[in-house]
Amino acid sequence: MNRDAHRAFFQGLRAGAPIAVGYLPIAMAFGVLARSAGVPEVAAVAMSALVYAGASQFVAVNLLALGVAWSEIVLTTFLLNLRHLLMTAALSRRIEPGVPKPLRALVAYGVTDETFAVAALAPDATLRPAFLLGLNAIAFAAWNVGTVLGLVVGAGLPQALQASLGIALYAMFLGLLIPPMRTSRAVAAVAASAALTHAALTALAAAVPLSPGWRIVLATVVGAAVGAALAEGDTSDSRNATTAAKEVRP
Repeated sequence: MNRDAHRAFFQGLRAGAPIAVGYLPIAMAFGVLARSAGVPEVAAVAMSALVYAGASQFVAVNLLALGVAWSEIVLTTFLLNLRHLLMTAALSRRIEPGVPKPLRALVAYGVTDETFAVAALAPDATLRPAFLLGLNAIAFAAWNVGTVLGLVVGAGLPQALQASLGIALYAMFLGLLIPPMRTSRAVAAVAASAALTHAALTALAAAVPLSPGWRIVLATVVGAAVGAALAEGDTSDSRNATTAAKEVRP
């Protein structure tokens, strides 16, 4: 690693330090929750190292605790993680040219919602792989260390307290969701449609016998459909406005 790459890597570490601080307690909560749900320690550690997707890990553990079928868990987490395709595609366009595909894949593997936000807001038009590797590395390390700490600490906590830490999932989602909901009607509409769909399916559980996993899947699909429809509407409005501006231009 040359001097410039070395400097970029440490810049990434510094940029990711606040993310690492935030990841530690959430990862510890995941470790405690995994233990309380009966997930083997090796499996919990492997999940954090290989899956490395906080929301999906919390959802998977909660669904495992509910006895949901593996097929439903896989489908639910797959839908939750589809957003990573968009995030990594967006970052790939800003990575400096000539970067080998294996290195691009390694960078993409470490991208999360938070590291993507930091990278997307970076002032440089072109992103250096070393910067992204440093950014991802410190977040990845914090998440995995937190998971191990949660598994260790969780062994000494009362069972009721271990189970109650599942609220960390909802707290994390609310923390990510509420700020954009306050400034975007589209985001609020997507969240409301998904929540109402899940609430309706839960209320009609007797008439529509779906497992918790399928309720989440259907609510996710409805929310995504609403978001796609709103995005298409915004695109059409923009095109119409552009056309109108051209027509009135002298």
